[in-house]
Amino acid sequence: MSTIYESRYAISPTEFKTLDTAQLRDNFLIEKLFQEDTLILVYSHYDRYIAGGVQPGINPVTLATIPPLKADYFLERRELGIINVGGAGEVEIAGTIIPLDFKEALYIGQGNPSVVFRSVDPTKPAKFYLNSAPAHKHLPTRKVSKDEADIVILGSLETANHRIINKLLVATVIETCQLQMGMTELQPGSVWNTMPAHTHDRRMEVYYYFDLPQGQAVSHFMGPTQETRHIWVQNEQAVISPPWSIHSGAGTSNYTFIWGMAGENLDYSDMDGCAITELR
Repeated sequence: MSTIYESRYAISPTEFKTLDTAQLRDNFLIEKLFQEDTLILVYSHYDRYIAGGVQPGINPVTLATIPPLKADYFLERRELGIINVGGAGEVEIAGTIIPLDFKEALYIGQGNPSVVFRSVDPTKPAKFYLNSAPAHKHLPTRKVSKDEADIVILGSLETANHRIINKLLVATVIETCQLQMGMTELQPGSVWNTMPAHTHDRRMEVYYYFDLPQGQAVSHFMGPTQETRHIWVQNEQAVISPPWSIHSGAGTSNYTFIWGMAGENLDYSDMDGCAITELR
């Protein structure tokens, strides 16, 4: 196996205004998250958040530490959230094997030195989407299925934003240090996510888009509410969202996206709303 990682440094809204399209994508878009038998990680300096992906083939893939962590093992001072977006898989934690199927989530607490990923059938590989944040204490490992999620249904077909929000790794379902993850499924005929838009200056967020039909894309909107920009996102790509930025998108088809966030507040509803008519 191999490990590929990169660091993304934090920039301010003032710098953000100066970026051209290529620079915007270089700073915020994660174009490739999955490669066979490879651990891919992007270390963001917004809240020291890590987003990544693992696609085991015939061989298992180990969660390896990376130089920026200055740690003996990846979870020495971190917690980890996983959602499987591929075929059936298994996660082995210190000798205990946990099966993880499509759209199931797993939380692994700080202090676990050994995490190994496997695909049940290498011809239909698992794709483990990873989010990680710094952690201050050890918490129990727990698997969370969609049936165990805190589910909220929002929007309507008339406003093209009928969506099912599956809160998977959140305070109403499981205890974490600061990491929160969930999955929003846009219903047929709906394309808008997180609209009306909001910011939350107390935490950053990453959106991972998938379930997009071939040939379709999502236009992800970001930036301060009075000066927004957009990034065109393909299937199985992600966007880093700074605390000062909105995070919303409209697709050329319905799709699913995973949201992950970390910061100083675990209150899911803690957000600063923006009326649609106030966006610029």
